[in-house]
Amino acid sequence: MAFVQPGDGALNYFPCHYGRSRLTYRGPRRDLTGEYLVTLGGTETYGRFVIAPYAALIEERLGLPVANLGCQNAGPDVYLCDRGAIEVAANAHVAVLQIMGAQNLTNRYYTVHPRRNDRFVAATPLLRSMYREVDFTEIHFTRHLINVLWSYGEDRFQPIRAELQLLWIERMTAILCRLPKRRILFWTADHAPKDRDAGPEFEPMFITSAMIQALRPHAAEYVEHVSTAAARAEGLSAMRFLPTEESAAQGLPGAAVHQEAADRLLPKVEGLM
Repeated sequence: MAFVQPGDGALNYFPCHYGRSRLTYRGPRRDLTGEYLVTLGGTETYGRFVIAPYAALIEERLGLPVANLGCQNAGPDVYLCDRGAIEVAANAHVAVLQIMGAQNLTNRYYTVHPRRNDRFVAATPLLRSMYREVDFTEIHFTRHLINVLWSYGEDRFQPIRAELQLLWIERMTAILCRLPKRRILFWTADHAPKDRDAGPEFEPMFITSAMIQALRPHAAEYVEHVSTAAARAEGLSAMRFLPTEESAAQGLPGAAVHQEAADRLLPKVEGLM
């Protein structure tokens, strides 16, 4: 759980480490000497600006430690590049893996930072040959990169999207197969998975229902959470952030959305206990 720092409206996330992992997680640090659960995923799992993310709410209901291994803006690469994180997750009694976007992973066209997957590192010669008019030195984040490339036309971008989608299935499968058998694949968004390829305006980016179906045989359960309009209407009212962080908080799930997510997950988690 996080606590409000007096006077500034910000949250103290009590950053911590687990096992041999080099990643920094949201704390306080849980005792993992006995039976425990883990949640893996991106910003939604981490619960930025929310006092009690869905991992903490599940922990409260079950009375067992839930290690929140969510990483802000993570893609599959963050876990595959950190053996320690996989070791901690593999020893859990139950693991919940959030469906993350496909844009934040290294591929034939560009590379991302191994721990901060939303950071664009470099364009490969292949991408430079496809977009000779783009100055990649001015791009630092994958979302900016995708938006720039998309602006030159969806058809032109299609080979890159296809590459990202294929690699996403491969790498998400690799993560699932390293988790305990009691593993849950978790979709959480403000819309259901798209049947056809969606543009970068939809999160998780470039994920389709067919891609999720490809992963389902590797998970014990699949949970789909589409936040309600009522929960989303809560907006920023139940979030904690500095005035300078308001723009970053816009669009992120608030307390009511996290409560809905926990309510959706709990029956499946309890069924695997």
